[in-house]
Amino acid sequence: QVQLVESGGGLVQAGGSLRLSCVASGRTFSRMGWFRQAPGKEREFVASMTWIGTSTYYADSVRGRFTISRDRAKNALYLQMNRLKPEDTAVYRCAGQTNTAWDYWGQGTQVTVSS
Repeated sequence: QVQLVESGGGLVQAGGSLRLSCVASGRTFSRMGWFRQAPGKEREFVASMTWIGTSTYYADSVRGRFTISRDRAKNALYLQMNRLKPEDTAVYRCAGQTNTAWDYWGQGTQVTVSS
């Protein structure tokens, strides 16, 4: 059974930092990423990286503030979020990509940034 389990969300003041973690079990992926969805808004891409190699991709809204990384030995994905803004408030979900589709998703972790 494939599972993606996120942790690390919480409440933080604007300007603060949080580190999200996602542990995958059951398989590995060609690419893993983070997405978020705020209330009343569509899900949006945040960041992704290839599992082999070091290619990373970021949404313009988070580039320079967020850093995605992974630990292949632990099959874990991380998202270091710095200089958080109230507009970063959302449920953050980890996802795994097989061929070209984001096939596997975690349940999500809530990030709330107060002003």
